[in-house]
Amino acid sequence: MVENTGVKAQYEYIVVGSGAGGGTLAARLAEAGAKVLLIEAGGDPRDVEGADPAYPDRNRLPEDYDVPVFHPFASENTGMRWEFFVRHYADQAQQERDPKFTPSKNGVFYPRAGTLGGCTAHNAQIFVYPHNADWDYIAELTGDDSWNHLNMRRIFERMENCNYRFFLYRWLAKLFGFNPTKHGWKGWLSTQKAIPIEALGDKELVATVVESVAKAIQAQPDKEKGLGWLLKGQGDPNDWRLVRQNATGLRYPPLSNRNHQRLGSRERVLEVQANHPDRLTLMLNTLVTRVLLDDANRAIGVEVMEGKHLYRASFEPNPAEPKPRQILCSAEVILSGGAFNTPQLLMLSGIGPKEELERHGIPVRVDLPGVGRNMQDRYEVGIVNEMNKDWEVLHGAKFAPGDPQFTEWQKRRGGVYTTNGAVIAVIKRSFPGRPLPDLFCFGLLGLFKGYFPGYSKLFPEHLNYLTWAVLKAHTVNTAGRVTLRSADPRDVPQIDFHYFEEGNDQNGADLDSVVAGIKFVRSMTALLKKEGLIVKEHLPGDAVQSDEELRGFVRDHAWGHHASCTCPIGPRDKQGVLSSDFRVHGTTGLRVVDASIFPRIPGFFIVSAIYMVGEKAADVILAQSGRRN
Repeated sequence: MVENTGVKAQYEYIVVGSGAGGGTLAARLAEAGAKVLLIEAGGDPRDVEGADPAYPDRNRLPEDYDVPVFHPFASENTGMRWEFFVRHYADQAQQERDPKFTPSKNGVFYPRAGTLGGCTAHNAQIFVYPHNADWDYIAELTGDDSWNHLNMRRIFERMENCNYRFFLYRWLAKLFGFNPTKHGWKGWLSTQKAIPIEALGDKELVATVVESVAKAIQAQPDKEKGLGWLLKGQGDPNDWRLVRQNATGLRYPPLSNRNHQRLGSRERVLEVQANHPDRLTLMLNTLVTRVLLDDANRAIGVEVMEGKHLYRASFEPNPAEPKPRQILCSAEVILSGGAFNTPQLLMLSGIGPKEELERHGIPVRVDLPGVGRNMQDRYEVGIVNEMNKDWEVLHGAKFAPGDPQFTEWQKRRGGVYTTNGAVIAVIKRSFPGRPLPDLFCFGLLGLFKGYFPGYSKLFPEHLNYLTWAVLKAHTVNTAGRVTLRSADPRDVPQIDFHYFEEGNDQNGADLDSVVAGIKFVRSMTALLKKEGLIVKEHLPGDAVQSDEELRGFVRDHAWGHHASCTCPIGPRDKQGVLSSDFRVHGTTGLRVVDASIFPRIPGFFIVSAIYMVGEKAADVILAQSGRRN
């Protein structure tokens, strides 16, 4: 039941969460003429007044936000980080074998962002297009052909702006019969190479790294000509010709940057708000505590608390107890809080598994067993190598304002700080029988072994490390769960991933694929070891060699940071939560648009897919409302 406040709705749409899904959606709805309220629990990451002077070393705004290579520090920035500590295993002994385990929190640090732009404010900005099969699967599951890969590619082309691809777009326009100008060939989300030529020092060393990659993947000299080929933009994983082929090989990681500075949903929202201040209203530092439903389970608004750092995932949460108030809308409420917070908010609103709601004394409005289930993620590990000397491009680097590299970035947007630390990447199948490429292996200039409190300090402390990160995509395990700790909306939920054998990958396909990735990386680093450029492999370590030893290493060290699929599109009787048009089953006027909507985790880096569903949801909502796109 909802209080009868007698207050007329000021907005048509309320969007909760300003990340890649919610920020994108709110901006497009407002552009089309709708009156939209966008609610964000955090503040603006470029608001210098929001910095905490008590922690100047950890709260360097706006630099932590703006500088691409500062993304590890952004994820630990005290002004905008949300600290989730998740369980990889229910088995306590196995969980404690992970060196990243934090005993006082009884979990492993999982960085999220409570700020304008959501996790686009702290991610590594890698922007890689999903596989076509990811979209076709949703189309087949739902019978909704608007999800097919050709339609989703058109949405991507409208959104993304990569200038050197202009002539390819013209070719696509002729092939599929659409006007590239009308469909926005030069979109709002610009992408750039992570390794512009001017950012590269150590040319002989980098050339040797590329040579080692080419040998490992048995690249043909006439097709892949090493470093020069890569730098000319021919290693773009988003090139439609490569996407259509499910191509593998040497790539560069594209970044979502503008002039080599972070670009995310924050910029999109603020630019649209500047153009349409009467249509797009932004409420910052506002925590949504529940969705308001009428007697017919129609969403008519939200209940909120206003204040900074109210959510207890915040660094030093605010102890204040602001009085909740209600905000009404005339059309719809759209939840875009992400894979953890959206199912939490649905359950707090009485929508979710009946037994879970009753356990916390929450009146059941819609018994929807799939809420919070089906959670999926990547598996990642780092192969950490100590080099025989510091990287030339990092000479004098402190990863802080004022060092030589920052000065070069600040003056002309040049140098290694224009990158996210990644040098090159390889896309491949872990085994020949895998239906899609499922490994993304990328080299990082630094020591990175996963997320734990204080992990970002390792980068300035170790300037002579090369980490190859192995990312296992298209994981089989769907056993993750998000459940409530309490009925208090300020508490973080319980998050259990149930890795590997604890989950439902009965054949160990995920584990074996990660092991195959480690062995592949070692085949690349062998040349660097032979030439004395690598002096020691710290992780997994030279003593870890057999497949079983490597499996043990992966069990103990793996992590993820692309949580998704907790409110999946699909039939209700198969634990689906949403229809193909993002509507929550059993309700009206309530949709979900974020990482939680996928029935299967898509592609390699989920942010590109979330941006795309934000655009698609806008198309659907505008069409159903009778507005023109």
